[in-house]
Amino acid sequence: MQPPSSANTSKPALAVRRWWTIMPIVFITYSLAYLDRANFGFASAAGINHDLGVSHGLASLIGALFFLGYFFFQIPGAIYAERRSVKKLVFVSLILWGGCAALTGVVTNIPSLMVLRFMLGVVEAAVMPAMLIFISNWFTKSERSRANTFLILGNPVTVLWMSVVSGYLINSFGWRHMFVVEGAPAIIWAVIWWFIVQDKPAQVQWLSDQEKRDLDNTLRAEQAAIKPVKNYGEAFKSPAVIKLSAQYFCWSIGVYGFVLWLPSILKNASSFGMVETGWLSAVPYLAATIAMIAASWASDKLERRKLFVWPFLLIGAFAFAGSYLLGSTSFWGSYALLVIAGAAMYAPYGPFFAIVPELLPKNVAGGAMALINSMGALGSFVGSYVVGYLNGATGSPAASYVFMSAALVAAVILTLVVKPQPVATAAKLATRA
Repeated sequence: MQPPSSANTSKPALAVRRWWTIMPIVFITYSLAYLDRANFGFASAAGINHDLGVSHGLASLIGALFFLGYFFFQIPGAIYAERRSVKKLVFVSLILWGGCAALTGVVTNIPSLMVLRFMLGVVEAAVMPAMLIFISNWFTKSERSRANTFLILGNPVTVLWMSVVSGYLINSFGWRHMFVVEGAPAIIWAVIWWFIVQDKPAQVQWLSDQEKRDLDNTLRAEQAAIKPVKNYGEAFKSPAVIKLSAQYFCWSIGVYGFVLWLPSILKNASSFGMVETGWLSAVPYLAATIAMIAASWASDKLERRKLFVWPFLLIGAFAFAGSYLLGSTSFWGSYALLVIAGAAMYAPYGPFFAIVPELLPKNVAGGAMALINSMGALGSFVGSYVVGYLNGATGSPAASYVFMSAALVAAVILTLVVKPQPVATAAKLATRA
């Protein structure tokens, strides 16, 4: 993905260097978060449940416990990041989640595994809204879909290489070593993060004073065009925020039911070993990466958001329905549809998270994004638990395909009914002032 050209005749040229400096930091940070939450699916396929004596029903609950912890601490974390410091919050989170992830490799009983999965969700909860707030401090409306996509690309790109690496690590050393090896990078990155990150453009030395002023003026002008919202309570009661929260709940059912249980689905449906399962699990995320880049570029180019959300989710719903109809008659046909479903579910992330900063002013946008993301975490809990339960109870992924398809259809409908907020005119702003 190319950053936008700095050549613009109608607006001040905003520093292109922001992309090359900020985006790698954002990408790496979210990548490490995603690594330490998604590798549990490989441990499940590799026998962690058998080794610890975990039943099918309890395995689904343990896999989903991460999202319960994630749900409860989204909003407090976002408020701290918005009012105080993204830098400090993410630094502490990196150390704690790396430690929780690595300790998963030494668990010897079910209660300790449950505690670690829940705590991993707690300490990672603030990362997503904090990083979205961080991006909103550095990038303008016409850049934000692409900037969000750089962040969320950490998800499919990480699962892409993690699927292969985890397969090899488990095959060579076992699931315990996988957790320890994959938990350590977050702790190392915390030290690097502390020394290279500042919360806002005004605090850095690598932008000139003129570049700082141009960026600040552009961001202020964008805020002036948004209808004022007094506090979080008013923002949380906004019809658009309520609908987007419900939409993200349904969407996340499909995404995380897919992410957490894909390795097990593929392994149980074939005679492949863990290495082959890892390679097959990686392919949907390669397709997702390409789809995300294309969707975010087009969304920023046209400055349209919903148009690049609901059609992809509908494609994902049809792909899951097709996998259900194929059943066990064609492994490769069903697998191809799962690749399509994965790509389609990931493609809209950049445009979706660009919606809220365009609907709500900066003083409440971070909290609103945290509320939406927390409902996504609750949907992730439901998707992870129900999909795992259905797969174990029925011995087939067919029922879970129907469940995920229905959830995505609901997300499509909710996306379509979201209406834009009224834009604050200069006259209205003057009256309020």
